[in-house]
Amino acid sequence: MISVLIVVVSFFLTGVAGFTLWWMLHAWRTPETLQATRFADPVGDDGLCFSLLVPARHEQEVLEHTVNRLLESTHADYEVLVIVGHDDPDTAAVAHRLAQASPDVVKVITDTHERKNKPKALNTALPYCTGDVVGVFDAEDQVHPSLLAHVDHAFRETGADVVQGGVQLINFHSSWYSLRNCLEYFFWFRSRLHLHARKGFIPLGGNTVFVRTDLLRANDGWDQNCLAEDCDLGVRLSSQGAKVVVAYDSEMVTREETPGSVVALFKQRTRWNQGFLQVLRKQDWKRLPSFRQRLLARYTLVTPFIQAFSGLMVLMGLLVALTGRVPVLVAQISFLPVVPMLATFAFEAVGLHDFGNQYQLRIKPSHYAKLILGGPFYQLILAGAAMRAVWRELRGRNDWELTRHTGAHLVSEPAA
Repeated sequence: MISVLIVVVSFFLTGVAGFTLWWMLHAWRTPETLQATRFADPVGDDGLCFSLLVPARHEQEVLEHTVNRLLESTHADYEVLVIVGHDDPDTAAVAHRLAQASPDVVKVITDTHERKNKPKALNTALPYCTGDVVGVFDAEDQVHPSLLAHVDHAFRETGADVVQGGVQLINFHSSWYSLRNCLEYFFWFRSRLHLHARKGFIPLGGNTVFVRTDLLRANDGWDQNCLAEDCDLGVRLSSQGAKVVVAYDSEMVTREETPGSVVALFKQRTRWNQGFLQVLRKQDWKRLPSFRQRLLARYTLVTPFIQAFSGLMVLMGLLVALTGRVPVLVAQISFLPVVPMLATFAFEAVGLHDFGNQYQLRIKPSHYAKLILGGPFYQLILAGAAMRAVWRELRGRNDWELTRHTGAHLVSEPAA
């Protein structure tokens, strides 16, 4: 019985790893595919008005830099709405100072909800938006001045309902897990989201996402009870046949920082995983028109279960390897998942090299060592977060665990 279970689990984990690798490399399959992932150069004058939402909770250390970067935009028509809590005087003081300095562009919206989270803050500001398109940024974002012009052109050129721009964690030098976190974002926004958009099902990112205002209002904004409001919005809009365009350009990406500690990363991933489970339970994805879309949606949204199961199976496999005896053939089959895992490590190393080239960052041999050696530990963190998310969902706990920011992505890489 144990031998049969080992064989089944080994084939399952091999399949999961193989699919993950295949999707991860989507953008690099052909030169044409890679080129199509970028923004087209803007042509003509700006045609849309943007309302940019910046929810900020206890973000007094980074908010001013973010808003000032937005105010450097080359676009002709936009407004910045900073949303602060009524119980957060430090962040509110920064926001009001920025509004006083740029009263024609910056507005401060106060969120008075007793229990606060990001979707509640966004919905509080939605009635005050005057633009044709609503864009969302996080309070620690470093936004390129030309981004809005490129997004404007993308809307008008493609007839899109939604434009998802690239987001890139940049402080890869901060810690061993920061390096893997940055590379994870690189593959997700550089490649995986483009595949989702092409297939007609996409869990949107939490920021640098732009939605036509009338479509957003028709959907009553964001789900205030969902821990992954961005994913939920993407699933709802996908089920309605909305056209989503994804663009990743290393010059235009929004730069962010990684969580400041392993505990913060663990809690962040718990929240995201539980949010995916909530979206799965809502079943909006069942309204997708094709079977393939629904299959992709189901697989994507059950990822927390897969990660949790994989983590448990790895631990069980180690226990069996140390204490059990199985036939030689079964032992050989149990090593099948190692093949796509090693291939993934190889492609991650190539991806790290490409990441360094695109962002003009010096990648040293020690970084490759951290990438490979930290891989198993990073996967254990993700698996543990997935298990915690499943446990929290089963217990009905859905409180929002805030990720705090300190501006680590604004600090230059230390000299060798």
